[in-house]
Amino acid sequence: MASSKTEKENIDFLFRLVMNIETEEECAALFDALCTRTELAAISQRAVVAHMLEHKKVYSDIVAQTGASTATISRVNRTREGYRPLFEKIDKE
Repeated sequence: MASSKTEKENIDFLFRLVMNIETEEECAALFDALCTRTELAAISQRAVVAHMLEHKKVYSDIVAQTGASTATISRVNRTREGYRPLFEKIDKE
């Protein structure tokens, strides 16, 4: 089991990688290398759920459109502050 110091260093390294992505192709290549299809599907589902919550969609609509469980939606709802600045950027596009 990794120490908390090692885990933090690993996470910091991942964040540096992500912050240096310049193109959508680089982003896709990195996530394809990092994640299984199942992991990528779960991560992307959470992002879509958070975006829908930010736009005041109700749980039943989110379940119907994404297939996410209500437990996943609740968890995302509690942690969606981290998405907000990025949503503001992409919603302007």
